[in-house]
Amino acid sequence: MADLTRAVDRLVRRVGHWEPPRWSGPVPARDGGSASRADLMHALVQRIADHAADAEGIDRRPVPRLDNDRVLPDQFRVVSADLAAANPAPPLLSEAVAAITETAHHL
Repeated sequence: MADLTRAVDRLVRRVGHWEPPRWSGPVPARDGGSASRADLMHALVQRIADHAADAEGIDRRPVPRLDNDRVLPDQFRVVSADLAAANPAPPLLSEAVAAITETAHHL
């Protein structure tokens, strides 16, 4: 669980102060196209929420995309806390940490 906490804290420290122009900047998307930094971060929020749902044994649900991209770090912290509280199996935890690390690399 310490790896998850470190990865979450590191990413939030990096992006938590970003203003809207920074969030709207383009980055390479996973499909080879491009997306905004906010799109990439929201995709990570959704992936972590999906991992939390899997760990809890509940249905996955879409995480709403809010109007203000500055809330993305808060959404990320919330879904990450949900994942930690679900006490995920080590492979699922490793997948989540890898997703955070990968996203941080692309931001």
